Amino acid sequence: MTQRKSMQHVSTADVQQFLAGIDYPKSKQELVDYARSQGAPDKVIDLMQQMEDMEFRNPTDVSKSIGKLK
Repeated sequence: MTQRKSMQHVSTADVQQFLAGIDYPKSKQELVDYARSQGAPDKVIDLMQQMEDMEFRNPTDVSKSIGKLK
């Protein structure tokens, strides 16, 4: 319950903040690795790991994938 609640407090803007400067397209794992290298907190990484496995072409693809989780 606590984990789900904490994920609800992670916004797409929180995720995008840690993806600033990345070149697309990228796989989900590449996005997660990049966010981790940018110092993203565990709650952001946990949310990103739940995104669908696909090639993300731009920040909008990331936002849409996160939106499907909420």
